[in-house]
Amino acid sequence: MAALLSVENVTRRFGGVVALDGVSFDVPAGEIVGLIGPNGAGKTTAFNVITRLYRPDEGRIVFDGHDLLRTPVHRVVKRGVARTFQNVALWPTLSVLDNVKIGAQARRGVRSAEELLEYVGLSGLAHRPAAGLPFGTLKRVELARALASGPQLLLLDEPAGGLNHEEVGELGRFIQQLRADFDATVLLVEHHMNLVMGISDRVYVLNFGRLISGGTPQEVQRDPAVIEAYLGDASAAA
Repeated sequence: MAALLSVENVTRRFGGVVALDGVSFDVPAGEIVGLIGPNGAGKTTAFNVITRLYRPDEGRIVFDGHDLLRTPVHRVVKRGVARTFQNVALWPTLSVLDNVKIGAQARRGVRSAEELLEYVGLSGLAHRPAAGLPFGTLKRVELARALASGPQLLLLDEPAGGLNHEEVGELGRFIQQLRADFDATVLLVEHHMNLVMGISDRVYVLNFGRLISGGTPQEVQRDPAVIEAYLGDASAAA
């Protein structure tokens, strides 16, 4: 299947620290793709480069045939790329509904903000301010906001953070369902290995800013480099 997103030899430095070191990978249209690695491996930096929060020092990023590095930051969403954040980024004084409506301002999707809140199970909180809501609820608000722009590519940055084992399983089924319901391609950064390996069509592994493995979940799990760098770490299996 053709790549919707191609990250080509991307390098990003922060002073003397090389956060991404010549990283290349493809995200085929219609797939769920996992991006994993230990803390500090460069996963969120990759997301920030793709969404133009950072500009790479070297390399190209091609999305749906367009060079994203030539796309103004404020037009990335218009191109069809939306994301959530590891630490939720919402407007706390605005209502849940208004937070979701903001997602449709740059590029309107096919569903209304009200429909999206129903989809994520938050219709009853539409007029509550975001401030003070539980973290897991805020993550669902942020997801609804991302979906409001009708993205072709949805970047999910640690969506399972703060969830218990049962909720992680439900989240995995939900991500698979939204791929079908919204005809979306998903790039997923996550530490929950059972979630990533259970729903991803392919997985890429970063370690110290370098891509060390890529393939099906089964191939990646058998890769000695991955076992040593990540999967062999007892804390990573939590």
